[in-house]
Amino acid sequence: MIEVVFLFILVIYVLFIVQLIYGFNKVKAFEKTELKPKTAFSIIVPFRNEAKNLPKLLRSISKLNYPKELFEIILVDDFSTDTSEKICIQWRMANGLIESTLLENLRLSNSPKKDAISRAVPILKHKWMVTTDADCVVSENWLLTLDNFIQQKNPEMVVGAVVYKTKNNWFHHFQQLDLMSLQGTTIGSFGNGNPFMCNGANFAYTKKFFIELGGFAGINSTASGDDVMFLQKAVASNLDKVHYLKSKEFIVKTKPENDLFQLFMQRVRWASKTTSYKNTYAKSLAVVVLLMNFSLIIGFGFLVLGKIEIWYWSSIFIIKYVVDYFLLYKSNAYLNKRKFLLPLASSLIYPVFSSIVGIYSLFGSFTWKQRRFSN
Repeated sequence: MIEVVFLFILVIYVLFIVQLIYGFNKVKAFEKTELKPKTAFSIIVPFRNEAKNLPKLLRSISKLNYPKELFEIILVDDFSTDTSEKICIQWRMANGLIESTLLENLRLSNSPKKDAISRAVPILKHKWMVTTDADCVVSENWLLTLDNFIQQKNPEMVVGAVVYKTKNNWFHHFQQLDLMSLQGTTIGSFGNGNPFMCNGANFAYTKKFFIELGGFAGINSTASGDDVMFLQKAVASNLDKVHYLKSKEFIVKTKPENDLFQLFMQRVRWASKTTSYKNTYAKSLAVVVLLMNFSLIIGFGFLVLGKIEIWYWSSIFIIKYVVDYFLLYKSNAYLNKRKFLLPLASSLIYPVFSSIVGIYSLFGSFTWKQRRFSN
C-alpha cells in the first residue's frame, strides 16, 4: 500500500515539473534594441544593518548605463545600528548628479520591508517603482533593458531573475541549486500563464498600479511577502499587465549565506509565505513538493526497516533526480555561464533540508535582521 502512495506522489510531482519545463520554454528571451531611453524610475532600497553590502550596491547603481535625470534612488533605513546611514550619506555627497533621498522607516505593520516601500511611495518622483535589496549588485544595463521592455510590451509590473554570486565551495553551490529551482519555477509558471513567484530584489511596477491594488493592504500581516504576495495580488487583478523579463542583462546578483543557521532562517522566512498564498496552483505545487521530498525520507526509513525494496526507493529517487535536472539545466543555461552538474550529495541532502524547512515554517518562528517573527 505504501508503495502505491509513493508512486502517486511521484506521478503528480513529475507532472508539475514537466509542466514547469514546458512553461519555461514558452518564455522567450528578450533582446534590447536601440530605443532611446524614456522611462523614469524610482529605485527603492530598504535596508537594515547593511554596512558591508551597501557600498557594492551603490557603486553598481552609480555605474548604470542610463540617463541620470531618468532615475532616482530612495534609501529607507529600517533603524540600522551600524554605519549604514553614514555610508549612504557619504555616497550621496559623492554622487550629487544622481537624485537620492534617505528616509527612516515608519513601522505600521508586522512587515518592516513592506512598511519601508510604502514609506517611499508618497515622495516618488517617477512613474515606475523598482525594488532591490542592499546585498545585491545590478548590471550596468539593468534599467536600460527594463526601459526597452516597457516601451515594447507596455506592462504595469515586471519580474526579473536573481542569482547568487558564489565562491567555489559546496555550501554556496547548494544554495545556488536551490535558488535556481525557484527561478526555474518562477519562469515556468509565467510561461504557463499562472505566475505566483518572484523576488523583491528584482521587481518593478508602476506607482499607479501599486495604488490601484491598494498597496500592501490585506497582505501585511506576514513579515515577508512584499514580492510574492503582492505579485499574486496583481495577477488576481490584471494578469495581462504582469510580465516576466527574461534577459541576461536584467539579472541581479546577490550574496549566498555563509552560515547554516542563517540559511535555515532565510528559507523558513521564504517558506512561511506559502500559508498566505491565495493562488490555488501555488499552494498545490508547494504541497506536492513538500510531500515528494518528505516521501523520500519516509521511504528511506521503510527501506532500512525492510518494508520496501531498494530498487523501488532508488527508482523513485532517480526519476525525481532526472526531472529536477532538466528544470535546473534550463535555469542554469539562462542564469549562469558555467557548466551544469547536479551533485548526487545535494540531491540526497536537499529533501531532508527542504522537508525540515517546510514543516518548521508551519509552526516555528524565525529571525530576520536581528528581529524575531512568529508565523
